[in-house]
Amino acid sequence: MSHSTATAGGREQRGLILDFAGVLTANPRTAHRAWCVSEGLAPGAWRGILNDHPEGRRLYAALEIGEIGQAEWNEGTAALLGAHVDPVNLMGRAWAGVSAARRMVALARAARAAGHRLALLSNSFGLDPFNPYEHVGIWDLFDVHVVSELVGMAKPDPAIYELALERIGLPAERCVFVDDHAVNLPPAADLGIATVHVTDEDTAVTKLEALIGVTAVLAA
Repeated sequence: MSHSTATAGGREQRGLILDFAGVLTANPRTAHRAWCVSEGLAPGAWRGILNDHPEGRRLYAALEIGEIGQAEWNEGTAALLGAHVDPVNLMGRAWAGVSAARRMVALARAARAAGHRLALLSNSFGLDPFNPYEHVGIWDLFDVHVVSELVGMAKPDPAIYELALERIGLPAERCVFVDDHAVNLPPAADLGIATVHVTDEDTAVTKLEALIGVTAVLAA
């Protein structure tokens, strides 16, 4: 599918490719630590199981690319967290307190309103029974959705960035990719996509405003 090369305002149309967690959401660590405490777990238990426990890492990697569903992941991960942890909607309960990154979402809305193309490029943590994208209210912002669970591959596999470019319909040099994990940026840069590493929401939004030529305006 071809697209016009200019926005309604006469600017060159750009592609804004955004990661989800930690980019379109606030940093989830605070919410996850609070949830752990509410479940009678050590504050760092969630991240410890997902990042450091061999079986926890295996289950999460399988979930990301759709080899298992969220309900199966809930069962397996709850057992690793502790016998008292209820597996029902485990992912949804842990993520319930994670809010949207308001300035980044405002930036995305401004970019789309200006005629730029938006793609979500996210390593999934399941869509059912808990859909994190709908929970935060960002799914409908995007022209294109590239979610690892749905496409069977995950960042930093170079093929997933190529797929995002194909679906967004713009050349790499007219696109910007935004992620909070530094390891996910080089494959995009290797394709010629400009990259922004999110370590602080305000700083990242300011960089994107300059790159894309729009202003993030928060709703009153």
